[in-house]
Amino acid sequence: MATKTIAFDAARYLGSAKAQAELLTDALESGDAGYIANALGVIARARGMAKVARGAGVTREALYKTLSPTGDPKLTTLLGVIRSLGFSLAVQPPARRATKTVERKRKAA
Repeated sequence: MATKTIAFDAARYLGSAKAQAELLTDALESGDAGYIANALGVIARARGMAKVARGAGVTREALYKTLSPTGDPKLTTLLGVIRSLGFSLAVQPPARRATKTVERKRKAA
């Protein structure tokens, strides 16, 4: 007897902005473009792909294609989607560098 399975869609389990932000942060920290695009796609589906596409200034179909695991979004699309989702990007130095800088200052003092 064959086992019946159902498709898993992570978007159904990412209802909170906090959970969505954690997924996107993990994806960005990985540096894997496919993971980043896929994470944005999961979040966009959780929020409503048509609504996110309108906010990003692209069609829903184009957004599905762009945010697939094999998609390669242009920077303008990526920034539009992030803005449409209500997120912002920030850059910070790695924790190790900050620690080394503090240690150097302490030694110099």
